[in-house]
Amino acid sequence: MEISSTTPTRIKVVLEGDLYVEEAAELRERLLRQLDKGIHTMDIEIGGLNYIDSSGLGVLIALHKRCTQKGGALTIKGVRGKIKELFELTRLNKVFDME
Repeated sequence: MEISSTTPTRIKVVLEGDLYVEEAAELRERLLRQLDKGIHTMDIEIGGLNYIDSSGLGVLIALHKRCTQKGGALTIKGVRGKIKELFELTRLNKVFDME
């Protein structure tokens, strides 16, 4: 996971590989700390992600909710292949701003 700041209130997060429950817990912890520091907008690049389980999806949903509550947004970028199909099957493509 790579996190970089684009503005004082916006970060870019790059996820690669697989996002299972263990990685999802770390992702949640690290990004909630960013929200506590004043970040309210997140661009999450998942083009390099091969797999995401329900824990990973749950973290993305929770982060989306927190960003929205703070007046910001969470955008999912680079969705492709099986992960794109998963977002469509779960209708999460209707929840998230996706590019």
